[in-house]
Amino acid sequence: MSLRTASLFAFGTAFILLQPASAQVTYGKKPQLPPPFATKSAGNGPSGVRPAKGFLPTVPPGFQVNVFAQEFKYVRFLTTAPNGDIFAADTGAGEVIVLRDPQHTGGASQREVFVDSLKRPFGIAFHDDYVYVGNTGEVVRFRYDKQTSKRLGEAEHVLDLPRYGGHSTRTLAFSKDGQHLYVSVGSSGNIDIEKDQRRGAILVCEPDGKNARIFASGLRNSVGLAVEPVTGAVWGAVNERDELGDDLPPDYLTSVKDGGFYGWPYSYIGDNVDPRVQPQRADLVAKAIVPDVLLGAHVAPLQFAFYTGQQFPESYRGGVFLAEHGSWNRASRAGYQVVFVGFKDGKAAADPVPFVTGFVPNPAGSSVNGRPVGVTVASDGALLVSDDGANVIYRISYAK
Repeated sequence: MSLRTASLFAFGTAFILLQPASAQVTYGKKPQLPPPFATKSAGNGPSGVRPAKGFLPTVPPGFQVNVFAQEFKYVRFLTTAPNGDIFAADTGAGEVIVLRDPQHTGGASQREVFVDSLKRPFGIAFHDDYVYVGNTGEVVRFRYDKQTSKRLGEAEHVLDLPRYGGHSTRTLAFSKDGQHLYVSVGSSGNIDIEKDQRRGAILVCEPDGKNARIFASGLRNSVGLAVEPVTGAVWGAVNERDELGDDLPPDYLTSVKDGGFYGWPYSYIGDNVDPRVQPQRADLVAKAIVPDVLLGAHVAPLQFAFYTGQQFPESYRGGVFLAEHGSWNRASRAGYQVVFVGFKDGKAAADPVPFVTGFVPNPAGSSVNGRPVGVTVASDGALLVSDDGANVIYRISYAK
């Protein structure tokens, strides 16, 4: 299926408009890309996020959306606890917040601060009797009560991380068997060759932080990080480099191999060399892995979640819902939506299709209605999506 022009695609119970340009499943094959600087580099970030009162994003027919929680300072990643509580990283407030809907109303009627005074908390993961949190400069963990989600102790240091410069997010995921913790650390810049090789990489260590090493490299900023629940494979959603033009290079979603190299900063999407980077490394470029799914240039993919619920139609089960925060380096806006990627047998099997939209009311305008960030599947099978522009969390459910 060509995605060079927008087209309609029947998925589940709805017809959904596909995004144009380079979004596609590559199955590891090198795609055709435009040359560098085919268009000028644009600075086109939104000047503000000002949704109208009562705004709700658009979802496909058969689904409905409502506000699950609001009044955050800067809400980002979401995680569903083993007991069904929702943990949200309010990065701007330095807090991890617990949200509950005990009466199943579709909104969080209970809210409490799990921990405060953190340093830009982002990723959250659960293992045994601990909640793990990715601060900018370290991974910490807190012993907690798994029934009540109450914190039982102070922060325990797990792992040192790079503290300064560039991308500040630190995303966490545990292996399927719980024996290893994966940590994503973004680069300090756009195409700078890093002195600290832990940047632009995914790290792996034991749950107590011991035996830490680089799991995969050449990933400029894999903000999204998750383990596929059937195969146990590590997957990442990567923000690629800027200032090569409107359509270069595509951001992507990919399986991540132990010891794999994905190109940054020397090349992108396989062996497409970035001419700005000197000195080059032909040896690394030659082994750069082509990612599985191209999402389009500058869409800024953030959190994604594998759909493990039963509420949505069968065609969504096992697939990925991924938040695209939205472009700043494109003449026309891209991203600002949640897309769905169908999976089969643990592998991407369909092109990305928009699922939650409506955040760009006027493509030529200076303001947007929101910027999706976090995605998690609630215990009842609904999808929760955080928006750090409007600072709300939306709940998407299927109306059977």
